[in-house]
Amino acid sequence: MALVLVSCGDDKPATKAAEPAPAAPVFQKKSPAFNADSAYIFVEKQVGFGHRFPGSKGHKACADWMQKTFELYADKVYNQEGEAKNWDGKTIKLRNIIASFNPDAKERIMISAHWDSRPYADHDPEPGNHNTPILAADDGGSGIAVMLEMARAMAVSKPSIGVDFVCFDAEDLGKPDYEDSYCLGSQYWARKPHVPDYKARYAVNLDMVGAKGARFVWEGFSVRNAENVLRKIWDLGVQMGYSNYYFYYQGGAITDDHYYVTKLRGIPAVDIIHFSESTPSGFPAHWHTLGDNMAVIDRQTLKAVGEPLLEVIYREQP
Repeated sequence: MALVLVSCGDDKPATKAAEPAPAAPVFQKKSPAFNADSAYIFVEKQVGFGHRFPGSKGHKACADWMQKTFELYADKVYNQEGEAKNWDGKTIKLRNIIASFNPDAKERIMISAHWDSRPYADHDPEPGNHNTPILAADDGGSGIAVMLEMARAMAVSKPSIGVDFVCFDAEDLGKPDYEDSYCLGSQYWARKPHVPDYKARYAVNLDMVGAKGARFVWEGFSVRNAENVLRKIWDLGVQMGYSNYYFYYQGGAITDDHYYVTKLRGIPAVDIIHFSESTPSGFPAHWHTLGDNMAVIDRQTLKAVGEPLLEVIYREQP
């Protein structure tokens, strides 16, 4: 009876206006702009030198250009030349290039990529191409292009922490049956860094970071050695609108340049590398084929890697 009286009465209780839902926090960007067109041109320039494996004509021309370009932006550029034994026992000459911002700062972040190209397309679908050099637009060119564009942005507005861009040579000469035959430039640098007793908070290696539709998952050694760094990059990547590139699940462990940075230098390092579920190798279909050319490069992918990485750096405090 009481329920009926209350619900059918003439007096209606005053209604309270609905409070607006709290606004989603606005993303506060702290880093300078990353220009995708500029990054694309940096890939194009490298490919324009042709093949860039040690001993080739394009190798020297590209190295000279990279050094001069980094000198336009960075506070200091180191040119590290050395020798290493190739898988076939032959001695090769290699050249690592290191561009530093705030070189006197003790607290540092290291970003790396390899710049050499593979001298044989041994995964090309056409067997007759297996001894043909590749142009390596993605597998080599893209990582260097992202670093160059990051350096260009940093020249406009410097970070508060020290940053080193390390361009490793002779990463892609190896053969699967020969242990430690890949990543010769990073092995050399890790044993003889460009400055004595070099240290960094962490390192981020970029490999195949420019192809359309690239997917990045958590690489095995990266999870083991620097999961907090992975999460930092992935979280910012998603917050900045790149959730279709960054995936929170673990892939296999890959022996890439980051592996030797941790093993031989003791620096926690992660690898941002294109993962593919549709190929037996787990790498994109153009990997180690003649198809690794400018046709696979996508501006948006370059930005999806470079922009969050810049933001990570500008959020670091000394």
